[in-house]
Amino acid sequence: MNNAREQFQLMTRRFGLLNKVCCSVGGCDLSLVQSHILYEIDQQTNPSMQQIADTLATDITTFSRQVQSLIKLGLVSKTPHPDDKRVNTLTLTTEGKFVATTIDQQMNTYLDEVFSYMTEFEKETVMKSVILLNEAMAKSSKCCAPLSR
Repeated sequence: MNNAREQFQLMTRRFGLLNKVCCSVGGCDLSLVQSHILYEIDQQTNPSMQQIADTLATDITTFSRQVQSLIKLGLVSKTPHPDDKRVNTLTLTTEGKFVATTIDQQMNTYLDEVFSYMTEFEKETVMKSVILLNEAMAKSSKCCAPLSR
């Protein structure tokens, strides 16, 4: 097999995952983490802060700071849960929904272009391989944890 790490390093750079700003929409420059937060809030129904932090495998303190920055940008609102005031639920504002949808469209356009350079068989092979890789990664004891030295 080719050098796996080298291939993943290259893919990471080509996806722009190392960029400080991953996306700019409507005058908002967002980090990759902020983009992921918007995506997850949009995917879940009235999620709590802890639910999204857990989904992203992020500690709540770091996550809370990111949410505060999204609130200041007017993209997210935080509301105490009606049954438990200690729990805050997150929702996208109208602007937040627009930004999340725009990022989704941009990513889908990019992936459509990338896949356009492949045959249908190659595209299916890549997708099956990515699913297989994600499933294997989820089984790893290192999944979602920083690598130790």
